[in-house]
Amino acid sequence: MGVMEQQAPAQAAARTPLVALLGNPNCGKTALFNRLTGSRQKVANYAGVTIERKEGSFTSPGGRPFRVLDLPGAYSLNAQTPDEGITRDVVAGLRAGEAPPEAILCVVNATNLRLNLRLVLELRRLGLPMVLALNMVDVAKKRGIRIDTAKLAQELGMPVVETVAIQPGGEQALLAELDRMDFGNPVKAKPLAAIDEVPVEETQREVRRILGVAVSTSSDTGNLTEKIDNVVLHPVAGPLLLAALMFVIFQAVFSWGDTPIELIESGMGALGEMVGSWLGEGILHSLIVDGIIAGVGGVLVFLPQILILFFFILLLEDVGYLPRAAFLLDRIMGSVGLSGRAFLPLLSSFACAIPGVMAARTIQNPRDRLVTIMIAPLMTCSARLPVYALLIAAFIPERSVGIFNLQGLVLFVLYLAGILSAMAVAWFMKRRSEYKQQALMLELPAYHWPQPRALASGLLERAKIFLMRVGTLILSMIVLLWLLSSFPGAPEGATNPPIYYSVAGMIGRALEVILAPIGFNWQIAIALVPGMAAREVAVGALGTVYALSGGDNVGDTLAPLIAQSWSLATGLALLAWYVYAPHCLPTLATVARETGSRKYAWIMAGYMFGLAYAAAFIVYRVTLAITGA
Repeated sequence: MGVMEQQAPAQAAARTPLVALLGNPNCGKTALFNRLTGSRQKVANYAGVTIERKEGSFTSPGGRPFRVLDLPGAYSLNAQTPDEGITRDVVAGLRAGEAPPEAILCVVNATNLRLNLRLVLELRRLGLPMVLALNMVDVAKKRGIRIDTAKLAQELGMPVVETVAIQPGGEQALLAELDRMDFGNPVKAKPLAAIDEVPVEETQREVRRILGVAVSTSSDTGNLTEKIDNVVLHPVAGPLLLAALMFVIFQAVFSWGDTPIELIESGMGALGEMVGSWLGEGILHSLIVDGIIAGVGGVLVFLPQILILFFFILLLEDVGYLPRAAFLLDRIMGSVGLSGRAFLPLLSSFACAIPGVMAARTIQNPRDRLVTIMIAPLMTCSARLPVYALLIAAFIPERSVGIFNLQGLVLFVLYLAGILSAMAVAWFMKRRSEYKQQALMLELPAYHWPQPRALASGLLERAKIFLMRVGTLILSMIVLLWLLSSFPGAPEGATNPPIYYSVAGMIGRALEVILAPIGFNWQIAIALVPGMAAREVAVGALGTVYALSGGDNVGDTLAPLIAQSWSLATGLALLAWYVYAPHCLPTLATVARETGSRKYAWIMAGYMFGLAYAAAFIVYRVTLAITGA
């Protein structure tokens, strides 16, 4: 017995406790998670759903190891969204296959305790050990908010520590408190019924009572956020500023990207020539130079433009502007049957439709959530940007229109066309169903300077994702396309390039029958098929197809080559096609998972194909009528 008693404390000390990190959206919870864990993070999905699961580890100053689980943001444990449902079930120990947390680290925004304390009081009723992290205390002090942490801790019956998650060392008080906690005897959470026993009205009265005891507000003469919002949220100046920002972003995508694009183009061209001279003529030369280098190089040149676009999106998110944009657009979006909350999922879709579709979980109304999912792929995702950039460079002259770049103007129009089309589809769905606009409740975070480290980290992550796609999915599709385009080869006496007689050529000529009315030739038809795997593949596929069709150094001359090979009507029709083209297969699979039905994925693919064909047909015929060619 004595030996067992000596072993028990040692086992308890060796065990790594699991701490659940949760709080309202925009409270700085994720910033604190990153501050605690650094690069020691694992990202996956919860079993059976597409909701992200983030777990990390860290060691306290006292040498104690901890595991920390970053739960989705929640306003209440009375779940209204799928994200809140996951948070509730994990905290209560009801999530199958998920170990229950041994303690709760609740993060609150010190500038908005009135909203945040409801969740704190609900969590307290579960009876688990808790620590309250009073985040953004520096901002609260600047705004004249004084919080007596000792009184707040006394009223809540739990330790309260001040944190500033965006500053180095801003987590030290929290780490010291965790070191003092006893994890020797794990406590099981009480049933969720303990939360429901107390009416919401009573919880809100308790919140007001605690605020009256522990929080005081003095006059704030230096509230910069309020002064900025007087302009940013002005009913006239606000929308004009938003439109101007979007316009500047699209101009910058072309204007700033010229030099790095030229460097990548010349580098890929030199690489193709060097490798080609080493290999000599033959099938290996065809695979590596005409297939891989021409195809991958045709996609890689657009990395600078993608990073420029994401730089602005991450910058606006970091300073706190994006929720304001949602607020400004709420009335417009409500007029077509959307909630203002749809803005952030739709904005995420400019990066990729998959996270945009997944972000729609934060919308409480099921009908609004479905409409947002169905129109998210109409937002111009970053995978379309390489196609747009190629076609604009080929068919739109690089000249100035006043102070603007004409190519940037065309790109802005293409993005605007996707947005307006999404609004039109939402309006149509509104007309087909009963719709009642709901008031938008949105927390506007305080403005703050962007964090260079966070910006650099976000851009590096986007670059890694893009390069991984180039090195895996796109490369494999290009190699497959090369195989289909190289065999069985041309017969004796053939007058066309060998690709014309290949398997890919046969597929392209069969599809050309359907696509000829919108001006697409068999080479375009070949590129559209692998483009269903990922939009960027279409550019690489065109590079491979034209390299195998007899082009030299296509990796750095694809734009002028297609400008010579296609009519202006065909080029503009393909631009119109890609505004609406059916989305990539991973997006359709995500839609099926998020909606719980393949029906909606088929409906999405069908209506987008119909819009793409109709738009390309109209643009092609109108351009032919105007140009006469």
